[in-house]
Amino acid sequence: MKLGVVGLPNVGKSTLFNAITKAGAQAANYPFCTIEPNVGVVAVPDERLDKLAALYNSKKITPTTLEFVDIAGLVKGASRGEGLGNKFLSHIREVDAIVHVVRCFDDENITHVDGSVDPSRDIETINLELIFADLETLERRMAKALSMVKADKKYQEDVDRLSAMQKWLEDGKPLRNMHVGEEFKRFIDEQFLLTSKPVIYVANTDEAGVLGNAYSDEVERISAAEKSECIVLCAKLEEDLTTLADDERMMFMAEYGLSESGLDRLVKASYKLLGLISYLTAGEKETRAWTIVKGTKAPQAAGKIHSDFERGFIRAEIVDYDTLIECGSFNIAKERGKVRSEGKDYVMQENDVVLFRINV
Repeated sequence: MKLGVVGLPNVGKSTLFNAITKAGAQAANYPFCTIEPNVGVVAVPDERLDKLAALYNSKKITPTTLEFVDIAGLVKGASRGEGLGNKFLSHIREVDAIVHVVRCFDDENITHVDGSVDPSRDIETINLELIFADLETLERRMAKALSMVKADKKYQEDVDRLSAMQKWLEDGKPLRNMHVGEEFKRFIDEQFLLTSKPVIYVANTDEAGVLGNAYSDEVERISAAEKSECIVLCAKLEEDLTTLADDERMMFMAEYGLSESGLDRLVKASYKLLGLISYLTAGEKETRAWTIVKGTKAPQAAGKIHSDFERGFIRAEIVDYDTLIECGSFNIAKERGKVRSEGKDYVMQENDVVLFRINV
């Protein structure tokens, strides 16, 4: 799954990206420092893996991952091509969700494109540019749908839906906040529009505001109103934390009253936002987490390992992670009747430790 890191220029996007990925994306005090998007793959924190690996004496641990894309700063007029806007908007089309970084700190040494810090205005600027871009896309699709309905009335429902979506956007509201039924929701998703993508707001503060300030309070209010996720962090502090050893990092975080890094919270929130879960496999060779969409059935989950596993699926032997740790081994769990044999209709759960039985 791919998440695009977006925001106005000079809000700390590249600094955050450096901290997330340790990839060293360029960060500088001028607009459009990032032109081609930087991409980094990040492990999803999962303490279960170390415990399982210890249980199985695994030689290798493989966590599940998310892909973050650092997209250049958008400016007012991006939907009309301002500031290389069309190119940047095309990068956003390719991601599954948006991480919207909002500046929540004052610093006279770092210029703001609008001259002052105002999270509400900045969020509105980005949202409006995405809305304008979607309206342009819908205008083309509406023209096509109207021509098709002349030949076949069955396309009238498409016209009605596109019209409702246009009206919603014209009212200045992102499509992700449009309250519709499941079938209409699928129709919206099939349009691959920018404002239909789920959003995590990142309120980027200075070190003094790492636990929140008036600016970040405003971001949290906006996020809550549209039922999005919100993380408050200091990107510069998070970048510094990545240079420290584990014990030093814990001491440093404690000084700021942090029990968990902002990056860990961001990655977990991203995972939740995308409706993902992880099931686990373990053995002497490897302990591994596998990413699936919530609601995935056992054969399709097996297919994440290899397509042959889905084709040759017989059953899944499953034990709950906590139960397995308590029992001390898969065999003991089996002896105690804690291992379930599940068939093709079983829906995978977050804490499942699985052994797939296949015939290929």
